[in-house]
Amino acid sequence: MNGLAKTISLIVAIATLATGRLLAADDPTTTVPDTKDLTAVIALQGLPCGQVVSATEQGENDFLATCQDGSRYRVWVNADGRVVVEKQ
Repeated sequence: MNGLAKTISLIVAIATLATGRLLAADDPTTTVPDTKDLTAVIALQGLPCGQVVSATEQGENDFLATCQDGSRYRVWVNADGRVVVEKQ
């Protein structure tokens, strides 16, 4: 394989990977927010956490976040549209 063919193959591979990531981001089945977002929400409530290391979806707009210090918080949106954080 010559240099031009290798370059074209590399470009096609990178484009394929990038397209797959973009499609996954738009997938409606992936609804768990980024752990950075949950970390920010918990911090804005003034609660100790450090950093969220994992999150699981419990329902629509309802998540259980586990922090690096072992604490767990339920983060959800109430009927008024406000974000609520409860220690579990």
